Amino acid sequence: MTKRYSARELIDLVVDEGTFESWDTEPITPAAGISEEYAAELAAAREKSGADEAILTGEGRVRGRRVAIVASEFRFLAGSIGIAAAERLTSAIERATAEGLPLLAGPASGGTRMQEGTVAFLSMVKITAAVNDHRKAGLPILVYLRHPTTGGVFASWGSLGHFSVAEPGALVGFLGPRVYEELYGEPFPTNVQTGDNLHRRGLVDAVMGPERLGETAAKALDVLMGALEVPAPVDNPDTSPNPMPSGTNAWDIITASRDEKRPGVRELLRYGARNVLPLNGTGQGEKDRGMILALATFGSAPCIVLGQDRRGQRKYEPMGPAALREARRGMRLADELHIPLVTVIDTPGAALSKDAEEGGLAGEIARSLSDLIALKAPTVSVILGEGSGGGALALIPADRVLSAENGWLSPLPPEGASAIVHRTRDRAAEMAQAQQVHCEKLVEHGIVDRVIAEKPNAAQEPREFSERVAQTLEYEIIDLMRVHPSRRRYQRIDRYRKLGI
Repeated sequence: MTKRYSARELIDLVVDEGTFESWDTEPITPAAGISEEYAAELAAAREKSGADEAILTGEGRVRGRRVAIVASEFRFLAGSIGIAAAERLTSAIERATAEGLPLLAGPASGGTRMQEGTVAFLSMVKITAAVNDHRKAGLPILVYLRHPTTGGVFASWGSLGHFSVAEPGALVGFLGPRVYEELYGEPFPTNVQTGDNLHRRGLVDAVMGPERLGETAAKALDVLMGALEVPAPVDNPDTSPNPMPSGTNAWDIITASRDEKRPGVRELLRYGARNVLPLNGTGQGEKDRGMILALATFGSAPCIVLGQDRRGQRKYEPMGPAALREARRGMRLADELHIPLVTVIDTPGAALSKDAEEGGLAGEIARSLSDLIALKAPTVSVILGEGSGGGALALIPADRVLSAENGWLSPLPPEGASAIVHRTRDRAAEMAQAQQVHCEKLVEHGIVDRVIAEKPNAAQEPREFSERVAQTLEYEIIDLMRVHPSRRRYQRIDRYRKLGI
């Protein structure tokens, strides 16, 4: 069973030894005063917990990086948030924002403090406002949901992290199960309000014990704070084919892209990246195995990667609207924290089904396009293999578009295009050549900026190919980080404005 740490024990576990400095001052007294009975409860809570309130705040260093920390002390009246605790928490978040510090939050709370009624309940508004200002300042928030986290705390600052992790075995949910049983006369269903279930549902990014928090937070912050200082330029790597493809057969390209042994986004992250931390789901109760979302660093270049997983789409199901909602979470994260975004295109096509239609697939493609076009952060798209239909379109518009030598981009799979034009699938190869879907022609038309060599086929050299893609990404990301956002956006839109004319 996971050890349940006090707030101070958790802080000491996460921060570098001897670096924590408390920000706490004497708790305020509510303007309306407190009763003698409640004063006695507070005194007993101080005696039991060794803390003066349900929130501890301060700063420390995590692997040398200065961070702000807020943590609940559950032994103080079940970690409940009253007026004094809310003021301490809000002030700490505001100070973190003013000092440009990332925020680590460790809630463990039954929610609002009932003894202080509606005024304490509405303190969640000012806490949320402070969190919003912190996020608007481009500063990361990492949340560790401890046992238990319920009620208004989970429904405010507990659910507003850029990266959220749950403690193993933790009760995490909006509704306290005891309240449910008292109100409805039956127990709440089991295994719903658990970190593991929230992870399965795409509501938290990971479940991990507190012993791993320091290292995980350090990796996350290396990426999420990476845009504050542009990395030094790197040499432009020699990763293009020599000579460039000429007179290639589109169907040969398509056939190579469909090889089951071909490396995809998973191999790219495994062989080419470091500081890889998967993000899980939309954060709103959905996840799709056709999409991978992760924090990562290519060389010295930090980024958020959102990639179409070729194996997930084939083994489980075609990429649906939830995948694009997950991708749009990555886009929002990149935009808010100014982190470069890498989109990896590798899809046989989005789901064609009743569920996809009713789930709003077309709208999600449109919104993905809209988000990408407007993004302030640097963007790089990589056509890693198949680039078919609306699923590919949703991730293509970027400041730089790269393609593997056996990458292609088409309005539909060639078989579908053949069926539309010729009423048969049998002329797919002819259609692919006529539509000029292969990378040689994509470069010629100004759709692709750069081709990454396969020697002779990525399926035969997965590690080496993935490393070439990673080297190219490092160079392109850093190069783009040195361009003013308004110029990047103008050039991004101008590329598509001039296509074909």
